Amino acid sequence: MTAAPLTPTPAPVPTARPTTATSGRVLARVTRTEALLFLREPSAAFFGLAFPALLLVVLGLFMPWADQPFDEKDPVLSQITAITGYTPIVLALAIATVGFSTFPTPIATYRGNGVLRRLATTPLPSSRVLAAQVLVNVATLVVASVLAVVLGVVVLDISLPADPLALVLGFVLGATSTMAVGCLIAARAPNTSSANGVGMLLYFVSLFFAGVWMPLPLMPEIVQTISRYTPVGAASQAMGAGWYGQAFPATELLVMAAWTLVGVPVAAKIFRWS
Repeated sequence: MTAAPLTPTPAPVPTARPTTATSGRVLARVTRTEALLFLREPSAAFFGLAFPALLLVVLGLFMPWADQPFDEKDPVLSQITAITGYTPIVLALAIATVGFSTFPTPIATYRGNGVLRRLATTPLPSSRVLAAQVLVNVATLVVASVLAVVLGVVVLDISLPADPLALVLGFVLGATSTMAVGCLIAARAPNTSSANGVGMLLYFVSLFFAGVWMPLPLMPEIVQTISRYTPVGAASQAMGAGWYGQAFPATELLVMAAWTLVGVPVAAKIFRWS
């Protein structure tokens, strides 16, 4: 009996590694899709983009205290109007809205619906979805903040910041530190309701320490001290110092940097895809 000739096994074809240009195009497409999904959620789009500016304008036009000195007892704060003093607080609100609500919720929703798990079986890396969410939410925060400041200047005639560098540093580190906490929520929340519950709890507590309910300069010293060590409270105080022309907020900036440097690696370590 003659043995059948052996058919040589074809060598495996190496899988082409995606180039930087290809990865960039994929990220751009995913980001566009995530942005469209974000805009299709009316509540998220409203609170993420329009609410800070609307809140500032309504307070400035209809509150009787808006044109009064921010704090008559303080030699610096007595030189600005109350609505000017409230502007960095509104920016802190915008930061908290993105960091604790609009950023972690979609990721938790994808986890609860099994989207992240199914992505693992496709050529699309799950990291692209996370990067797209970060880009969409950063863009949301920037648009909301610029809109609030522009309307404040044009409609309410608020004063411009006395120290723009301190203001920008406070804003950037406030965003990174708050989103670092948002990453911790997104890393473990099993579904939408869990992310919303934890996020809203942190959101409303943070608004208190940011001075939304009552301006921080008018709060007791102990509240101001506690606020200085929370991400949103530190952001509010740092941006306020930059806007009002107070001492450079070194402590607040260091606190926010620490939240960022600790929160992001921990979130990456404990992140669950399913």
